[in-house]
Amino acid sequence: MLENCILLSLFAKENLNRMSERQLNLYDRLINEPSNDWDIYYWAIEAKPTPAVFENDVMAMLKEFAKNKNREQRLRQPDLEYLFESPR
Repeated sequence: MLENCILLSLFAKENLNRMSERQLNLYDRLINEPSNDWDIYYWAIEAKPTPAVFENDVMAMLKEFAKNKNREQRLRQPDLEYLFESPR
């Protein structure tokens, strides 16, 4: 679903290189276990309560990112070149 593709890919670009192994595992679980992509989206924008199994620091980071406090234009997924850059 497009909304999640944009939200999760931009979140990944901004955060993956700073995550611990534990956080990466939590993120992997979040994006792969729920059977309904809309659930992830609704949890991230806080339209539905997050199940306890997914309520963790990574979900808190995603919820904060979804608020888009800087009002960035998030209209498309990032280019993938960032995957080949050195960590900052």
